[in-house]
Amino acid sequence: MKRVGILALQGDFEAHAKAIERAGAEPFLVRTAEELTNVDGLVIPGGESTTMLKLLNFMDLKEPLRDFAREKPVFGTCAGAILLAKEVRNPAQESFGLLDLTVERNAYGRQIDSRVANIHPDADFQKRAGAGDVEAVFIRAPIIRRTGPDVRVLAQYEGDPVLVEQGRHLVATFHPELTQDSRVHKLFLSKL
Repeated sequence: MKRVGILALQGDFEAHAKAIERAGAEPFLVRTAEELTNVDGLVIPGGESTTMLKLLNFMDLKEPLRDFAREKPVFGTCAGAILLAKEVRNPAQESFGLLDLTVERNAYGRQIDSRVANIHPDADFQKRAGAGDVEAVFIRAPIIRRTGPDVRVLAQYEGDPVLVEQGRHLVATFHPELTQDSRVHKLFLSKL
């Protein structure tokens, strides 16, 4: 059974652990560089991207995470999507640049503007992960403003990409872990 790490510094890493289990893999909470060596892929959960960066610095995890991502798949949701983008706006901040994306932080509005929507994944997603709409929970979500030529858009919401992949990496600007639908996590597991 594949073992999937969930970065457990901040955010709802427990919900991701349950989603990974439902999708058919073993979740493993990661808080140290040594623990990264024990997993086949890594989920960076939602939360607050600035706080996550501070914690990654404090725990000396930034460079080990960069090294990990050169070899193995990483899946970022919401704040995790921000950290994986090449460029971050509103305000600009450091990121890992794993996907050729420009992301605008909190672009859907404040906490009160959070929403649940049904999104329609493309035919490729449905072939690989299962047919039908996906329930997407947006909480102070970023918007992907630009995708590079090697980025594949798997789903959109109101005309903006919300689920994308580039090579072995996957990004969702919503929170798939907050629903019982495990197809997005299963898609990530197919990359391991």
